[in-house]
Amino acid sequence: MKKLIEEFKAFALRGNVIDLAVGVIIGAAFQNIVTSLTDDIISPLIGLVAKTDFKDLALSVFGVNIKYGSFITAVINFLIMAIVLFTLIKIMNKAASLGSCPEEPAAPATKTCPFCKSEIAIEATRCPHCTSQLEEAAE
Repeated sequence: MKKLIEEFKAFALRGNVIDLAVGVIIGAAFQNIVTSLTDDIISPLIGLVAKTDFKDLALSVFGVNIKYGSFITAVINFLIMAIVLFTLIKIMNKAASLGSCPEEPAAPATKTCPFCKSEIAIEATRCPHCTSQLEEAAE
């Protein structure tokens, strides 16, 4: 039992788990802001067109209410969250790439045989396909 507790402690206190927990808490708080924006500002503005609270729009089919206004409000919430997260990730990637220098392309590992046009190793002096003698590369 003691070993299990030690393993759990090592797992729970790793940096990634703590970062994830902080991210979830901040995400939940931000979701409340987006929900308030949608419920308190965007939905009433859209509701002006429908002359009612947008979330209250429903269709009654055989005594069952289909609340399409609430569904559309949830879709708007999702779209706002997706746009904000996309923008945030894009900004973070841009900031991460500012300090790094671009990678230089690797030296080619193959060359083309001038006789049979096969791809061969860069160090080859004879083509393994057509057995032609290749010119030595000047170093």
